Amino acid sequence: MDVDPAGERVALYRGSQTGCREYGLVLEAKGMPYDVIELDGDWVLLVASAAAAGAREELARYAAERRVVRDEPPTVIPFGGAGLGAAIYAGVLLITAYCAGIQWLGMDWLASGALQPLAGAGEWWRAVAALTLHMDQAHLLGNLLFGLGIGILAARVFGPGLAWASILGAGATGNYLEMLIAPSTHRAVGASTAVFAALGLLAGFSWRQRLNLRERFRYRWAPLFAGVCLLGFLGAGGEHVDVLGHVLGFATGIALGWTYARARVPRSRGYALQLGAGGASLGLIVAAWILALRHGVPAP
Repeated sequence: MDVDPAGERVALYRGSQTGCREYGLVLEAKGMPYDVIELDGDWVLLVASAAAAGAREELARYAAERRVVRDEPPTVIPFGGAGLGAAIYAGVLLITAYCAGIQWLGMDWLASGALQPLAGAGEWWRAVAALTLHMDQAHLLGNLLFGLGIGILAARVFGPGLAWASILGAGATGNYLEMLIAPSTHRAVGASTAVFAALGLLAGFSWRQRLNLRERFRYRWAPLFAGVCLLGFLGAGGEHVDVLGHVLGFATGIALGWTYARARVPRSRGYALQLGAGGASLGLIVAAWILALRHGVPAP
């Protein structure tokens, strides 16, 4: 409908002021000039005649997109007990740090539990024990704080027992892969591989949940992109940073989280699963340290 007698402007929309402003923002995002005027009691959105065809096309695309029924990711009901799982995580790291510091049982805990590529590849327990060791107080504090934060988030999604069992399993798998492919001079300790496994677990889980939604590419892949950005920001750089371990832990966490989302894990919200998974995790750590000390290095 033409509203300009000279034919220089045409009306694309006539209705409420809110509707004109909404469609005007669509055109503004594409760099198309427009005007909104009041005419005969209505509000009218005007564009130049030369730009009318392109403007109509943009508004038609916008209207079609609004008509698409958008799926919502499955609702996640948070689990309780996240604080208990976090407390046990902190306790394991602090107790191990104390035992290593006093060289309990006359053993060099750091040498006995650290990752040792090639020769140590058959000593699977190192992949678990190394996750509980740290070089100094700053190293320990960093992994405590970051691990508690991301671990609590994971525990609310999967339950504390299953979450920490998954974090331990993915972190240990990342460590074992590192023992197989790292240079022979490489040594590493620290919970950071498990921490980045937890980050990957959440990113992979959320990514797989959104993958089939009828949404734009960037929305469906946003969790994975966000996880990779955090990995690059927090897990790389620095002379003594175990970048390989961080990447492997994150990758194994992504794979596990993706699998959980596809299999709809956890299927049960009962206590048995959480207690069983949590107890198995603690048992694995204890077994790993028994083997590490049995085959370990005496304190100098």
